Amino acid sequence: MFASLPAELTLPVQLCAGIAVLCWLLSVITREYSWVDRSWSIMPGVYAATFAARADFADARVNLVAGLIVLWCIRLTWNYARKGGYAPGGEDYRWAVLRSRMPPWAFQVFNVFFIAGYQHLLVFLITLPIWQVWAHRKPPGAVDIALAAVFLLFLAGETLADQQQWNYHQWKKARVAASEPVGNGFLETGMWAYSRHPNFFCEQAIWWVVYAFAVAAGAGWWNVTLVGPVLLTLLFHGSANFTESITAGKYPAYADYQRRVSRLLPWPPRG
Repeated sequence: MFASLPAELTLPVQLCAGIAVLCWLLSVITREYSWVDRSWSIMPGVYAATFAARADFADARVNLVAGLIVLWCIRLTWNYARKGGYAPGGEDYRWAVLRSRMPPWAFQVFNVFFIAGYQHLLVFLITLPIWQVWAHRKPPGAVDIALAAVFLLFLAGETLADQQQWNYHQWKKARVAASEPVGNGFLETGMWAYSRHPNFFCEQAIWWVVYAFAVAAGAGWWNVTLVGPVLLTLLFHGSANFTESITAGKYPAYADYQRRVSRLLPWPPRG
């Protein structure tokens, strides 16, 4: 099955297939469907490390990209853990909503092909540009340093957006516990006054920067690793639609927020 793959891709592809099957089995056993979410922030670092190891951790450019990806992994894993994502019952609320809208058999098919299968493939694909960095090895230059700075800028933006969201929900939880009003019921200040999904925007931008490292390495603009950030952008588009449909159903004022505030790109609000 793996014989036709380039030798350097065999181990990452085997890891991708193995973790996809494992997450599917765990979802069947536990009836929780966030096992992919739990591995989402870990596997890119694993894939990146396989290429750094294949270069004996001696290639500065490969190490740079791998290090940035691992830094992203650490931040997202920490953020997911503090929200209870790794605790029993820490399933993403959207899976429960989706289950309620689908026949059980249809959701199980969706679980096999999309949740466990497609999403794990996507995690592999967004990390794949490091393969082209590995394949076009040369010392890092000014473009690589600039890309690293942009990566860190978007990582800081995502961190800030997630922290503002965390602070808001902690405040909201305390207000609800005290039977006090919570305004419109959703976050619309800070970065969220300029984008309805600033964390989504920064997340997508991060993986486009990773792709740009492959281009800078000499793989060309139309190399095969382009598929990763493209598919990730499409996934976030669908995820944002689904998330907003749930939020709009809960909070009447959200429709006005949608009218005023940019969907992704941070931009001064209208009106």
